[in-house]
Amino acid sequence: MKRVKLIVAYDGTNYCGWQVQPNGITIESVLNHHLSELLQEEIHVIGASRTDSGVHADGNVCVFDTAARMPAGRISYAMNTRLPADIRVQDSCEVPPDFHPRFQRTVKTYEYRICNRRFPDPIARLYSLFYYYDLDLEKMREAASYLVGEHDFTSFCTKKEDVTNCVRTIYSLELTKSGDILTLRIRGNGFLYNMVRIITGTLLRVGGGQIAPEEIPAILAAKDRSRAAETAPAHGLRLVQIEYPDFQ
Repeated sequence: MKRVKLIVAYDGTNYCGWQVQPNGITIESVLNHHLSELLQEEIHVIGASRTDSGVHADGNVCVFDTAARMPAGRISYAMNTRLPADIRVQDSCEVPPDFHPRFQRTVKTYEYRICNRRFPDPIARLYSLFYYYDLDLEKMREAASYLVGEHDFTSFCTKKEDVTNCVRTIYSLELTKSGDILTLRIRGNGFLYNMVRIITGTLLRVGGGQIAPEEIPAILAAKDRSRAAETAPAHGLRLVQIEYPDFQ
């Protein structure tokens, strides 16, 4: 028996998120199906990030255990001949039996893309949020600076009953603009449910002048979800990378 790690990229448009659920097709269910067929045994992957419906990924991570003789490094090639075109395995390798993608020390990187222009761009519509109103990028950057570091992000998450600790560390939060596309890139040691999307929604309100940058510390300190802005839509979000510093 060996444990295999996959790095998986996907366009989340046509899926009900990562996690298996009864009301639709998910990334996890597609991987389970094709891995089970390929390896001729029942496979259930364990994912690192349970991305929501419509969220995309360049590098989500999952593991599974198998008794199959196929070398771990060949599984990526074999899977990519079977998977639909909107899911692709970027790498496969063997990892220690106790490696768990959610319980190791991680650094996660997400990007949220905003198409800020007069009219929507039909080509960008599935991968960025169209936002008509003018945005003050410098104010957004000032507000973002208050979020960097270790904080209790209760105000910036949709609370789940099984989550008791909302303290997380953001290592960097950068906003860049190229043409009409504004990209928010955030790196941290972990993210709460909807945290990146709520941060994005709040920074959009800052950029539009509805929230002052210097209000961010008070919003953090309140530990009250109602103090932050609305949750930005899922389709602008992309999981870029999950790094495991202890497993290089």
